[in-house]
Amino acid sequence: MRFEELEVWKRSAKLSAEIYKELRNLKDFGFKEQITRSGLSISSNIAEGFERGSDKQCLNFLSYAKGSCGELRSQIYIGMDIGYIEKKIANNWIKEAVEISSMLSGLMKAKRNFLKNDAKKR
Repeated sequence: MRFEELEVWKRSAKLSAEIYKELRNLKDFGFKEQITRSGLSISSNIAEGFERGSDKQCLNFLSYAKGSCGELRSQIYIGMDIGYIEKKIANNWIKEAVEISSMLSGLMKAKRNFLKNDAKKR
């Protein structure tokens, strides 16, 4: 399967694009760079993991993507608190990041089960 076919990749790429668009005029370049990078990291790590040669490597990158979901949520909360992100938008992004994180957990579980079953066959 190609990463472009994964719903979790599509949703994380869309979320990243939304963040870039919404914050394009933000003058706090440090904050803007950090939050856009963590959002971009989710879909990028999914893609990199699926392009790697092994399921074990893929799992590592899916784990990085999941970690970036947490980092992004933290930054969204802060951005909302300091007035950079409207509450409604922030809550939508947080909800989407939580769902993406959950999807990544399911994908990671499936990959682990595949590895476990593959090892039993040997």
